[in-house]
Amino acid sequence: MFRTRLQSLLRRWFVAGLLVWLPLGATFLVVRVLAGVLDTSLILVPTDWRPAIPGIGIALSLLVILLTGALAANFIGRRALGWGESLLNRIPLVRSVYGGIKKLTETVFSENSTAFRQPILIQYPRKGIWSIAFVTSEPTGEIQDKTEHTVLTCFVPTTPNPTSGFIVMVPRAEVTWLDMTVEEAMRLIISLGVVAPDVIAKKDPLAAIDPVSTAEAAHTDADRGGTESERPR
Repeated sequence: MFRTRLQSLLRRWFVAGLLVWLPLGATFLVVRVLAGVLDTSLILVPTDWRPAIPGIGIALSLLVILLTGALAANFIGRRALGWGESLLNRIPLVRSVYGGIKKLTETVFSENSTAFRQPILIQYPRKGIWSIAFVTSEPTGEIQDKTEHTVLTCFVPTTPNPTSGFIVMVPRAEVTWLDMTVEEAMRLIISLGVVAPDVIAKKDPLAAIDPVSTAEAAHTDADRGGTESERPR
């Protein structure tokens, strides 16, 4: 009896200790990696001039980013960056890599972009199975022309590593919009579904940006007899 209680107590203490140290350890490793990456900016400073101050590389990296942004925001800086980009675009392999990354960063960090601004629920990988995803864009041209409904490009992240995932085209009318923030959705994915916020469904936030296509999508689905989940079986 005493042995059983002791084992139960030790197991409870062990789990409680893991719950304390695992988040702290993971946070420390992530911060350490980021700090190491930012510290590489010290290579811009001659070896004899590098101060032996912890964290000086991080401050230098932030300063370089701010100065670059200030330069890129004025006319002369834009002309210089344009000349540099035109030079990179003449190099075959570099052109493909740089162009793709630049387009991605412009899309994600643009103030007018809807990419990764709102988590959603979609039925993936099949009907009746729900997955958390993020709207990345509303495709135009050939993709919309060759699909039955107005579709949205959605990114379905994997767990526990949300940096990989799948790109799927989902009819707008079949998307369920969530009230949870992007951070809450990411925590839900990374924690394997353990850390789940209280959520409720809400209306399509893209309707304020593109009300015409939203209305067209609803009208198209109404003509076809409603969405798949609303049709009689």
